[in-house]
Amino acid sequence: MSGDLGAEVVVRAAHATLAKHPAIELVLVGDESRLTELVSRIVGDNEPRLRIVHASEVVEMTDAPADAVRKKKDSSMRVAINLVKDGSAAACVSAGNTGALMATAKFVLKMLPGIDRPAILAELPAGEGTSLHMLDLGANTTCTADHLFQFAVMGSIVSSDVAAIDKPRIALLNIGAEDTKGNDTVKEAAAMLGGSTLNYVGFIEGNELFSGKAEVVVTDGFSGNVALKAMEGMVGLMKWYMRRAFTRSWYAKLIAMFAAPVLKSLGRESDSRNYNGATLVGLNGIVIKSHGGADSYAFQHAIDTAIVEVENNVPQQIGNLLRREAA
Repeated sequence: MSGDLGAEVVVRAAHATLAKHPAIELVLVGDESRLTELVSRIVGDNEPRLRIVHASEVVEMTDAPADAVRKKKDSSMRVAINLVKDGSAAACVSAGNTGALMATAKFVLKMLPGIDRPAILAELPAGEGTSLHMLDLGANTTCTADHLFQFAVMGSIVSSDVAAIDKPRIALLNIGAEDTKGNDTVKEAAAMLGGSTLNYVGFIEGNELFSGKAEVVVTDGFSGNVALKAMEGMVGLMKWYMRRAFTRSWYAKLIAMFAAPVLKSLGRESDSRNYNGATLVGLNGIVIKSHGGADSYAFQHAIDTAIVEVENNVPQQIGNLLRREAA
């Protein structure tokens, strides 16, 4: 019921998902009267694989995470996560308040054994048609070396399952590639990863994130969130430069006409909607955070991410790998 564009986005994404995945059943959680009207108009009244569960409250984007947990126990967010807790649903996908979603999921689902804190993991495009999984992107502003090691384990499992990469390469984001660079936390985490069975390839700098050097990049939530927002800003800046370049004269507009197929292809490949859906890893259950401004196409991708993680039982795999590393 939250998100910037409202419940219609979710219902349209659900409709598309049901058409794409014949074996999937979906539960819409929120204001029953509003959802019933939307489903009737968009999906139809005879879809047995789609049901509605009523929730009387909504977590607003301005709500503090602690207030969402304590004061809104019948919010659509809380009810949806409760469905995962009791086994009525295999995963939760939400475009709501990120902090509230993280706090509520952690309170209801608890953490996996051996994981101290959840992290936000997202898939990003990389060079040569590859993908990059990066965490933490904002859940934990300060981290210990143990936390970074746990993030690496979780990132390795998700990258292996979602991107079908055998033994994904893991790198630590740092201010330099040399062993002498970085703070004590990063150096300690590097030593731990170097002695593990994970495919650790060393430090990586910000300008190498999309080079294909690693499939998983690990960092604390402060640095990760700053890097992510800088990437988003740079994409916007480059689009502005291109629009200006192709509209500044009649000759540029003529060139743009001939370049239209290439520009359309570039737009499709760089479309951030294809990477919507960040995983709240470390929880004893699957929770996917969609961008608040996601349209139905982007939200459907977040649902697809949840489906892949359910099919691969990602939380159990993370727990198994942690136990192997501790043995």
